[in-house]
Amino acid sequence: MAKDASFDIVSQVDEQEVTNAVHQAVKEMEQRFDFKGSKSEIRQEQGAIILVSDDEFKLKNVTDILEAKMVKRGISLRALRYGKIESAAGDMVRQKVDLVQGISKENAKKITKLIKDSKIKVQTSVQGDQIRVSGNKRDDLQAVIALLRKADLDIELQFINFRS
Repeated sequence: MAKDASFDIVSQVDEQEVTNAVHQAVKEMEQRFDFKGSKSEIRQEQGAIILVSDDEFKLKNVTDILEAKMVKRGISLRALRYGKIESAAGDMVRQKVDLVQGISKENAKKITKLIKDSKIKVQTSVQGDQIRVSGNKRDDLQAVIALLRKADLDIELQFINFRS
């Protein structure tokens, strides 16, 4: 019998790259003319980024700067979840941006159903916030990876621990 091959599906964000992107965005905001005299800021907290600005228009500009720096650092925008824009002290607005880490139970069910519906001969098992896919043929596993890359999921997926 052939030895089982397997890989894990995860959704992770490199915290160091996020920190670098935030620092680059802050530097750009300090240098841009349209932010002179503005109290706009970007703060990074555990698992989230806080955007603060004078008004919604400037907050949108701050968001655009942050997104550009994230993309430049190789972080998918699907890893960001934007909260509601809320009022802050002194006519300021604030928005919390959560960093999505791990695969939620609902997304794990979607991914597992997608794989099962494809009729590819592999087994899936949910292990916490990751999914293990195993099968007899390496080609089947590569077909699953291709299927998931084409799928329109609202999270960024990485494929790790490929073993054969």
